This record gives sequence, C-alpha cells and structure tokens, in this order.
Amino acid sequence: MRMQNFVSLAFLLVLILLFIGGCGSVSIKEIKENPEKYLGEEVVITGVVENSVKIGTLSGFSLKEGNYSIVVQSKELPAEGKKVTVQGTVMKEVFLGYYIYAKKIY
Repeated sequence: MRMQNFVSLAFLLVLILLFIGGCGSVSIKEIKENPEKYLGEEVVITGVVENSVKIGTLSGFSLKEGNYSIVVQSKELPAEGKKVTVQGTVMKEVFLGYYIYAKKIY
C-alpha cells in the first residue's frame, strides 16, 4: 500500500514538473530586452515582489530580478520582499507597456 502511494505521488510530481516545464521559463531580463518575442506567450518568471498596488478591481505588483523588473497584473498580492514564481502571459498595454498577466503564483 505504501509503495502504491509513493508511486502515485511520484507520478503526480512528474506531471506538475512537466506542466510547469511546458511553459517557457525565462528571465525578466530576457523579456525586457526582447519583449516582442514573448508577446502573447505563456512564461514562468521568478523574482522578488516590490510595489504592490490595488486600485478598485485592478491589482498587481512589480517583480524584480537583479537589475530588471516587470509589472505583474494579479488578483493575488504576495507580500513585498517575498521571492515568488509567476506563471502568466506576456501582454502589452498603452500605459503599462509590457507586463505579465498572472495565471498562477507559487
């Protein structure tokens, strides 16, 4: 019985890793230096949360990695200073420029 649970858990972990791996893990620097390449693409990025903001139904934060940062639009607002991984789509808006529309935050 224990072996079956272990095998099931291992299989589930492999599926999760494949799902996350299916999205292109890129650096914020790569997106900022060549945003058109990633526009409309689902990506996975990691960084430190800065400048969380909520205005009415709009909310988001800046995600910083080294010297680069990008805006993340998200209903979820992780604590500032926390390192997170964001899975989302690279979007473009007149006032914000390029940003990430978050689907999941880990």
